[in-house]
Amino acid sequence: MSQRAYNFNPGPSTLPLPVLEQASKDILDYRGCGMGILEVSHRSPEFMAVAERTEALIRELMQVPDNYKVLFLQGGASTQFAMVPLNILPPGGRAAYLNTGTWAKKAIKEARLVGDIQVAYSSEETSFDHVPAANDYEIDDGCEYLYLVSNNTIYGTQFHEFPDKGLMLVADMSSDILSRPVDVSRFGIIFAGAQKNMGPAGVTVVIVRDDLLDRAPDTLPTMFRYRTHADKGSMFNTPPCFAIHVVGLTMQWLKDQGGVEEMARQNEKKARLLYDAIDASPFYRGHAREGSRSLMNVTFNLPTPELEAKFVAEAAGAGLKGLKGHRSIGGCRASIYNAFPAEGVERLVEFMADFEKKNG
Repeated sequence: MSQRAYNFNPGPSTLPLPVLEQASKDILDYRGCGMGILEVSHRSPEFMAVAERTEALIRELMQVPDNYKVLFLQGGASTQFAMVPLNILPPGGRAAYLNTGTWAKKAIKEARLVGDIQVAYSSEETSFDHVPAANDYEIDDGCEYLYLVSNNTIYGTQFHEFPDKGLMLVADMSSDILSRPVDVSRFGIIFAGAQKNMGPAGVTVVIVRDDLLDRAPDTLPTMFRYRTHADKGSMFNTPPCFAIHVVGLTMQWLKDQGGVEEMARQNEKKARLLYDAIDASPFYRGHAREGSRSLMNVTFNLPTPELEAKFVAEAAGAGLKGLKGHRSIGGCRASIYNAFPAEGVERLVEFMADFEKKNG
C-alpha cells in the first residue's frame, strides 16, 4: 500500500486506520458468514447486532440518558434542517436561531418554511468570525427552542460553552460530535452527519428526547416523522448499513483510545500547536476570533490569494492534502478531527515555517 497522506479535508474526512482495515475485511466476509457486510440483510441477526452495538457505544460514549432515542437516518444533516421544525415546531410556532455560518443560514431558511423564526444573533457582518456569548442577545417570548450549530466548519468557529437561556436547545453537531464531553440532557435534539467525526457519509445520527416524538402534526408524511424511525429501531426502510457498521467500528476505536475525555485532551493539544504557529507569525492570519476558535477546523490566510494557492499546492505535494479553504471564504483550512493524528499537525507546522522562510 502506498504511503497514506495526511488528510485535512473537512468531510468526508480522515478515519482511523484500524477502522479502515477492519471495514475492508468486512466488505469481503463479515465475521465468517460467507457474505460481505454490504450484502447482509438489514433484518439479519448479523446486522441487527451491528446496529444495536453501534447505538450502545454511542450511548455509552456520550452518556445519552435513557429518555432519548438514537436514530440512524439518511438524507444528511441538511434534511434535519427541515425535519427538526416539521417535527417539533407547531404550525406558525416560534423558534430562535443563532446565525453563525453557512449551515445555520441554511437551517434558518428551511425553518422559515414551517414557522416564525427569530434570528436572535448573527455574525454575518464580520464574516462569521465568532460565536456569541450568552449576553450578546435576547430570545423573544414564546420560542419553542434555541437552535445552534456547535462548530462551523467553513469559518472555523465553535461554541466552547452552550447558551443557557432557559430554553430547550437543538444543535447541529455534525463537525464536533464526540470531540469533547457534552451534557446531552441540555438538548432536545442533537444531530450529526457522520462524515466528519463518526464514520463515512451516508448516515446521520439523531439523538432526540422521547417527549418530542409525538409533536409532529398528523399531516406530516410518514418518512419525515421521528416517531416512525424510533418505533422501528431505524429499520422502517433499509438503512445505510455499511455506514452504520463503520460508525460502530469508529465508536469502538474511540472507546479504546480512552473515550471522549481523552479525545478532548488530544484535540486541545493538536489545535493549540497549530494556533500557536499561526499567532507567532505575521505571515499567517487566523480567521476566527480568540474565544471562538474551533478545535476541529483551523482557518487561516496568507498575505495574498496567490500565496495561498501556492501553499495548498506545495502542501499537497508534501503529503498534506485538503488544505484549501471553502470556496465561500477562500484561504486555508486544516480540519483536525478525532481521527487526525498529532504527527500530521506537527508536519503541517514544520511545512508552514519552511514555506514562510521561502516566500515571506
